[in-house]
Amino acid sequence: MPARFAPKLLTVFKEGYGLPELRADAVAGLTVAIVALPLSMAIAIASGVSPDRGLFTAIVGGFLVSLLGGSRFQIGGPAGAFIVLVAATVRAHGLDGLLLATMLSGLMLTALGLIRAGAFIRYMPYPVTVGFTAGIAVIIFASQIKDLFGLTLSGPEPGELAAKLGALIRAAPTANPQAIGLAVGVMIVILGLKRFRPQWPGMLIAVTLAGVTAQVAHLDVVTIGERFGALAQGLPAPSLPALGWDKVQAVLPSALSFTLLGAIESLLSAVVADSMTGRRHRPDTELIAQGIANIGSALFGGIVVTGTIARTATNVRSGARGPVAGMLHAAFLLAFMVIAAPLAAYIPLAALAGLLAVVAWNMAEKHEFAVLLRASKADAAVLLTTFGLTLAKDLSTGIVAGFSLGALLFIHRMASQVEVQGLEDEPDGFDPVLTADRDIAVMKISGAFFFGATAQVGATLDEIGDRPKGYVLDLSEVRLLDSSGVAAISGFARNAQRRGARVYLAGADKAVRRALMAQGLTPPVVRYRSSAEAAVRALKAPLSPPSDAAHPG
Repeated sequence: MPARFAPKLLTVFKEGYGLPELRADAVAGLTVAIVALPLSMAIAIASGVSPDRGLFTAIVGGFLVSLLGGSRFQIGGPAGAFIVLVAATVRAHGLDGLLLATMLSGLMLTALGLIRAGAFIRYMPYPVTVGFTAGIAVIIFASQIKDLFGLTLSGPEPGELAAKLGALIRAAPTANPQAIGLAVGVMIVILGLKRFRPQWPGMLIAVTLAGVTAQVAHLDVVTIGERFGALAQGLPAPSLPALGWDKVQAVLPSALSFTLLGAIESLLSAVVADSMTGRRHRPDTELIAQGIANIGSALFGGIVVTGTIARTATNVRSGARGPVAGMLHAAFLLAFMVIAAPLAAYIPLAALAGLLAVVAWNMAEKHEFAVLLRASKADAAVLLTTFGLTLAKDLSTGIVAGFSLGALLFIHRMASQVEVQGLEDEPDGFDPVLTADRDIAVMKISGAFFFGATAQVGATLDEIGDRPKGYVLDLSEVRLLDSSGVAAISGFARNAQRRGARVYLAGADKAVRRALMAQGLTPPVVRYRSSAEAAVRALKAPLSPPSDAAHPG
């Protein structure tokens, strides 16, 4: 197996793994499992599926991510970021469609890892990441308003944000004060424990207290058992979702969305773990593991798996030594499911809604959002475009539009940094004796000469006019030259050649010269010299035989 695809589990074992490491991983795994237990059920419910499917995802997907992944500390499972996409897929294609889309996404993620695309996915602009994360946070919170306030809707809850808010506002008179009290209590307990007892499992404590309170006080609130019935007390037998070409075509857009967001989220989570530990993950291995984990999750009836930043950070802070912690976290969750599944039926949905409201608040990256709004007009434009389209349309549209706008603005900024200077702009740049001849035009190009800058550079070169009998293009400060830049120089040089003028390219480094010569810029169309001064001397001298220009001086 190539080193870049080797799971980190093998690396940890090669370094030496004994009882102290196992003990530390067991403590970390148990801690993460306690956090993941209520969160996995809450995410599943918000995604439009039964709570046990969230546990299937955390158990199967979490185990495979740690077993095969490229990060020592990554914890896989259902993630809040996917609630919007999963819920939309369930509404459009049903549970079978969701499972098929999850499996297809797993195949795509595996393929991305095998073609070594991990490094490229990490190039997502930061304003895009903050924008779609904030958008998801708003949508998650909106999806929990019904259970937070105990509302009763006259019909199905709409999926689109605007329609959803309208329906919720119309249902406001049906609000249940007892549900509101439980939800607010859960939020207070979670936030209070996070502040004063951060090492305690605040989410589990809050949800447990809410369940006990609801039963002891006989509160009139909807519970998991009332809405979903009894939960499974173990994993189901693996089975394939309903297959068919028409079904594959129908769910393919959802699978692509899962793949895009899953790759971004999992690698971002791995980067967070790296920053906390000083380690380095293997992005391609991580993508392959995420892909296999999604296939495995779908086979066991689970939903989309990805790296989870909060649980991964909890794993690191709990003293994990390697991937065994994540594998044990999955085993502990399975044990909880087998032993305590009947108790989950008593958990009020308002309590899980309060939990997800806190998750949404933490997801929103409010400080980063405000900083980017003030940073620059370009960053603000990308941020607001991504955020707005995520809310108004969907997540994929927001990401694609934000990324495209960010790329265009980056190209514009890079192109604006390219300069074309005549000799009069830099009088100290050359020996005055060499530049006294008015029949020689010396131009210096600086920066990345790529497709975004060709129009600007081409227009400047055209303004030189027909007067000079010789041209020197100083490329000594060009470090990037693409085929569009070569084409611009080639067009200029061939026009000059037709007028009987000579063109010298000066100071080009090996990479730039190789790009020029590969597209036919060789003598007699152009000649090369090591510096602008040497090129001017050559133009003042009688025309050399063609052979001398093939060997740059």
